[in-house]
Formats: sequence, structure tokens, C-alpha cells
Amino acid sequence: MKFVQLILPLNIKATYTYSVPIFLEGKLEIGMRVVVPFGGKKLYTGIIAEIHNRVPEVFLPKEIISVLDSEAILPREQLLFWTWLSDYYLCNIGEIYRIAFPSSLKLESETYIGKNPNVEIDYSILDANELHLMQALEVKSMISLQELEAFIPRKEIMKTLNHLLDERWIMIDERISEKYRAKEISYIRLKEGLLQPSKLTEILTVLTKAPKQKALFLALLDKETSGETRIKKSELFENKFFSSSQLKALIDKGFLEEYYVQKNRIEAYEGVLESLEQLTEIQQKALLEIDQQFTHKDVVLLHGVTGSGKTHLYSAKIEELISKGKNVLLIFPEVSLAKQMIRRLEKKHGALLGFYHSKMTDFEKVEVWKNVRQNKFKIILGTRNALFLPFRNLGLIVVDEEHDTQYKSTSVHTFFNVKDAAILLASFYKAKILLGSATPSVESYHNALTGKTGLVKMEERFGGGKLPIIELLDFKEAQQLKTTKGSFTFQALTEIQNELEKKKQVIILHNRRGYANVVECNSCGYVQYCNNCDVVMTYHKVSQDLKCHYCGQRAAMPISCPSCHSENITTKGLGIQQLEEEIKKLFPTATVGRMDLDAMRTKFAYEKFFEKIENRELDIIIGTQMISKGLSFENVDLVVVPKADALLHIQDFRAEERAYQLFIQVAGRAGRASQKGRMLLQTYNPERIIFDKLLKNNEYIYEYLIEERKKFLYPPFVRLVFIELKHRKEDKLERASLFLGSIIRKYLPENCVFGPEKSPIFRINNVYQYQLLLKLPKGKKYNLFKQMLAKSIEEFNQIAGYKNVKLMVSIDF
Repeated sequence: MKFVQLILPLNIKATYTYSVPIFLEGKLEIGMRVVVPFGGKKLYTGIIAEIHNRVPEVFLPKEIISVLDSEAILPREQLLFWTWLSDYYLCNIGEIYRIAFPSSLKLESETYIGKNPNVEIDYSILDANELHLMQALEVKSMISLQELEAFIPRKEIMKTLNHLLDERWIMIDERISEKYRAKEISYIRLKEGLLQPSKLTEILTVLTKAPKQKALFLALLDKETSGETRIKKSELFENKFFSSSQLKALIDKGFLEEYYVQKNRIEAYEGVLESLEQLTEIQQKALLEIDQQFTHKDVVLLHGVTGSGKTHLYSAKIEELISKGKNVLLIFPEVSLAKQMIRRLEKKHGALLGFYHSKMTDFEKVEVWKNVRQNKFKIILGTRNALFLPFRNLGLIVVDEEHDTQYKSTSVHTFFNVKDAAILLASFYKAKILLGSATPSVESYHNALTGKTGLVKMEERFGGGKLPIIELLDFKEAQQLKTTKGSFTFQALTEIQNELEKKKQVIILHNRRGYANVVECNSCGYVQYCNNCDVVMTYHKVSQDLKCHYCGQRAAMPISCPSCHSENITTKGLGIQQLEEEIKKLFPTATVGRMDLDAMRTKFAYEKFFEKIENRELDIIIGTQMISKGLSFENVDLVVVPKADALLHIQDFRAEERAYQLFIQVAGRAGRASQKGRMLLQTYNPERIIFDKLLKNNEYIYEYLIEERKKFLYPPFVRLVFIELKHRKEDKLERASLFLGSIIRKYLPENCVFGPEKSPIFRINNVYQYQLLLKLPKGKKYNLFKQMLAKSIEEFNQIAGYKNVKLMVSIDF
């Protein structure tokens, strides 16, 4: 008898054993989807991870119900990748399944309620909710649980169902169905054989008393005889002259027919393909070095200054790999970057190019998944989840802007590092990895310097252009000399005005959402805290309310102080919305655009914003850090950062590194065409070490940062593990965190364990948070210590009283 180990889309630790029914023997493969029962009558889609004949000794396994695929849809390499992610990041493989597959491919059963036809119902003893349900079942034979919420309060549903089940008046059924639906376009055509003159005369005679139907028929006849092969149904009603009832009447009379054609939701580029740009001598040299490095190293860091043409090199490597029959994956940290790169590369590669990111609908993701599995897309551009696509023959992974913090997201479980995961995925496919950045992370740069990875540098801009000049403006001194206006020095305002007079665009970076950090009462000092979190609410002037950026709670802007009732209310702290308002007053004739999370929420917001910049409809572009990432603006020569110090006032050992990266990246948006780029940094502390290193070059900054990390034992010299515990009861959470800390100290050296301590923001959305930090040595001991950590967590989870304490582990924090 055969058995299978299945991965289920649930947050469970291991795979589950199921038996293979006789009718499926010999038809199953590893990587197929099958439907199985789990936890009573609930049905789930499982992925076959193993087929074996080991008979379970302590339980009787359930049988597979059905198989959904004719062949494996999950490649062996992806299955190995899932297993590695689960083991390395100490997360359940079911979690990987949940984030890896589009929702429409993870079919789950839905519970339906039906009337028992074999019993008589006494309607007189039913309460209102029960009566509503039974009356609904008279009209519709089966009703889903979701549909019940339309006429029964959610809290009363289970009580209602339990009573009716006890009386055996209803039955419960589980149904599973394919969620994905192919997109179909409706077309209209004349019935075959109606174009004969005698037939047409007969039809027009019949339609004499229906002039609208006759006009519609003649319009369709004119389109068909003029050579239109397909007439869209939707086009008939665009001018609102015809209606659907007239069309239905013609179809019912047998004069017209409606038919459907399937269409991809992902529309391939159909324009004229452009040839690749000719590489410069420096780029050709860099490409040759990359190829040489790839002969003995699988990972190469491309350290190219902003504007050096790294994208040109990517295109050249893509072309080379495609010609060899390989697939290529380009990963970007944010949707905005991926979308701009799609616009650039689709003109070169057309229908061979696909994309995959969070702004796509689930059905669009399914279509990309299928196209990748069928090897129709040779190139994929995407964000983190593109790593999970079922590549057939992956030859190269490019991780652009490899330093970006979005690659190590702590807001999306599981907390895997995209860059590290990409390197392991490439190893399973025996592919190469190219890491690209103008400001590499300290860890990547250190690996390159020590020979663990290859290193290729491009230190000149494309076309021999000059790098932007960075200039520090002492804001404190300017305030003393009274040469400031609002958030800017006179010098910065003059520079901006000069650029506008030259018909140039200006970028202003301010990495703070909202209008103001704090709304404060000047009489008593009262500030509005979030009711759910230990943070002050941020004022958003556009919506005229206060918003918590952690839990999303909103509150009305107070007219008077809730504490002392004074009307002396003021705002403090500069948000990007306030800066936008200030800029509009300082430069009333300039057109100002804002790029931040609040302004980019809609599906096509990025495309519309970039189009405005390219068409020069915007004079001043104000943005948070998303404006700095890899975007190419031809008409920008000046970048201004009014509050440079704010980026350094963060409780993070990477604060200086990230500030430096952001400064260099945003400076790189300037002077890409004119070669006259400049960046003005306004600071209260121009004597800071980071600014001194910034004005010199990359080598100095990395020497300084690496030395600091070595002195205080931070990555790349140790590995960090961050543990966070959450619960709604503060005292219980404190006991749980102290208990976990004592278990970990039992297995790990004392000098490796820090905490537990309260999180800097102790309460978020009414959930309290404690944290521990582990500094673990690199090398062979690391794996041993991580095994001990896994054992500690297992011991902690065995305590029944702490089952509802949420514990999250972030490896390589």
C-alpha cells in the first residue's frame, strides 16, 4: 500500500501522512496537488512532498479524495527551497505554502447547509433566526456559511446551526471548487447563412416594426461586411444608442449569436521591439569581469555607482541566458521599481517578459504562475514572492538594489531574507546570482572583500558623466544668522528657484508620512496618544484627522484640548504633507507632486505619477524614501534633503548605514542626463562622522562601518536572532518572556542572550510586546546554537498556559 506526505496550507509544523486509494496508485507524483480531509469534514489542497510505503504504526491515515493535476505543478527545486526556508528560518512549512501559492491554487472546502428532506419541521418552535434560515432553504437548496451572515448576526450563527443540527432538520456538506476563472471576452456575430440577399430581405421585413433592433442589426451587418472579424459585445453599447434588451431580442429571434473567447489578464507588449543599447567600454569590461567571476563563484556583487548603467548589464546578461534556453528572474524591493523596469524591458523582450508583484489580482498571479510553468515567460520581474514561481530552467537571478530594507521585511511572516533566499534558490537550480547596488549592504560588501563572493565595480556613470556633488548646509548656523525661511535655508531656496527658472525638476526628500508628528496643547502640554498603541497619533491634514501608523486607528482633529479645554492647539514636527504645503507657498507658480505611501495606494498610482514626471507636468517632486530607489528622471539636477538628521535618530545599529544608502541613492537621481547633479543636505550637526565619510567616498564609509560592527559585535561578525513575544495581558507576557529567557540561557552561553526587555513601542493594537536578542557566533557553532534555540522554543510551547502567547523568531535580523 502506498502513502504520501502532504504539505497543507496551515500553520502546522510537519507534513501529514495520507493513504493512496487504489484508483490513484501509479498516478501521483511529488509536487502534485491533491484534495484531502483534515480536522473532521474540512477539505484542503495538499502538496505531495513524498511518496512511500511506510505504514504508520500509531494511527490509521485518511485517504486522498482526488488529485487536481495531471502532472506536478511544483518543481523539485521549489520543494527543496521550501524545506530549506522552513528549517533555516524556524518556521512551519505550511506557512511557506500559504505565501508561495496564489490563493486560487490553494483550494479549500466551503461549508454548505441544506434542508434534511427526510424529516418534518415544526415551524412553530423556531426562533427568528432559525425561521429565516429554513425559509431561505425553501428558496435555495444549499446555502454557504458566508451567505448566512446576510440575514443572521455572526454571533448567533453557531447557536442557530447547533439547534437545527440537534433536531436533524438540516445537513452539513463540504464542497470544494476551482476558484480560478479564465477571463472571457463576449463577441457578437451574425448567424451563419444570413448574408444571402433573400435572407437579409426577410430579416429586415421582420424587423420593420422594431426600428431599434433593425438599426442594431444593420450596424452589425455593416461591421461584418467591412471586414471586422470580431465585434465586441461591450463596444455595441459604448454610445448608449443600443441596449442589451435589443441585442437579446435579436439573439432570441435567431439572427445573431453570442460567443466567447478566452483572453489573458496579463497583456503582453505588442509594440515594435527595440534592440539592446550598445554597451560602453566600461560596461563591456564589467560584463567580462562578471563572466570571469561566474567561472569560479556563484554569487557576484555588482557595485556600480548611481547612473552607471547597471540595467544595461542586466539586459545583456538576460539576452545571453535566453539565447542559451535559460530563464531569468529579476527581483526588486518595491512594486514601484518593478513597474518602471517592466516599461523599460518589455520594449526589448516583448512577450517573453512577465511580472509578479503584490498589486496584481489573484487571478493575474495564477496566469503568471501557469505561463512560467509552461515556460512561456523566459524573464520574470517581481518582488519577494516571485521567488516561489515554478521555474523550469532558471539560469540567473538578479537582485537589484540588494541593500534595500524591504528585502528583509519584519511585517510579513515568514521573516525570510529575500537576498539570502535567492542565493539558496539559485543553488538548487545550479544558477548564478548577480547582486546589484550603488550602496551595497555592509554584509554583502564584507563578503566580497573577504572573497566569499565575487566583486565587480563600475565607478563611472554611463556616458562618462560626473557623480552628483554633495554639499552640507549648516541649518543651525543659518538659524542664528536668520537666513532661514520655514524648513529651508536661503541658499537652498535660491538653488531651487534657479532650477525652476531653467525649466528643471527638483526632488525634495523627507522620510516622514503625514502632516505633523504631534498635535499638542500649548497650555498644558497634552498630546493625543493612540488608544490601542503606545504612540502619539500623526496629524493628516488632507483627511483632517489623526491617524496611528501602527494600528490604523483614526480620531478627529481636536478643536480644543480634551484635558484643559484650551483652544491653544498647535502641531509640531514636520510631516511630508506639511512640507508639501510649505513648498506650494514658497513656490506658488510651481506644480508640486507628492510620492508617499498615502498617495500611492491605488493600483495604477505609480504609473500615473511616473508619467507626470516624464511629461514634465511636475516641477517639484516631494517624496519619502520610495522616491530614491533606482528611478531614472532625466530632467532632475537638484536634490534637497531639508531634515537630514532625522534619518540618524533611530534606535538601530544600521541607522548610519541606511542613512548613507538613502543619501547616495537619492543623490543618484540628479544629473543623469546633464551630468550636473547636486544634492543639498541640511543638518544641525555637519561635524558628524557619517557626513564626513559621505563627502569622501565609498571606501571610507565602509571601512568606518565595518570597524564599528567589529568593535561592538554586530553583523557581519555575528548572526543576530530576534525573538518577539506578544500577548494582550501584560503580566502574563512578562512571566512568559522571563520563562523563555531562562530556557534559552539553559542551552546558550549567557553572553549570547540579551533580554527579555520591553519593546521600544510596548503596546501596539492593544497587544503588549517583549523581545530578546541573540548574538550567535558564525561557523559550525551557529547551526548547533540554532538547534538549541529550536529546542528551547519547543520546550516553551509545551507549557499549556503559554499556548496563546504569540512567539515570532526572526533569523539573521
